[in-house]
Amino acid sequence: MGIYIFVSIVIIVACIIEVLIVLVQNSKGGGLAANFTSAGQSMGIRKTADFLEKSTWTIAATILVLCIVATAAIPRGTESERSRIQNQIDNAVDPNAIPTLPTAVPQTTTTPSTGQEQPEN
Repeated sequence: MGIYIFVSIVIIVACIIEVLIVLVQNSKGGGLAANFTSAGQSMGIRKTADFLEKSTWTIAATILVLCIVATAAIPRGTESERSRIQNQIDNAVDPNAIPTLPTAVPQTTTTPSTGQEQPEN
């Protein structure tokens, strides 16, 4: 369970970094690169945009791999533990087994009366 929590935290941190990098970029090539316009800079405008784009793709791939690792590291229960849904299915009452309650007067099997009494034997 410890590795699952660790990987989940790393995924959350990577997602936050990814959002920040995407927000720094400008869709028209500006963004962070537009702020560096001096001639004597160590990284040019295009190099900054390339770095941001490569870091975006790298972190996206890292998040994908971490999600796969997190899926593999999900803590599994033992065989004795079962899901709540399976327990509800197993403990469900069979609708055919429910006793029917009398809602009407039960019909008796009598002979139709003809006005004559049946002799008793």
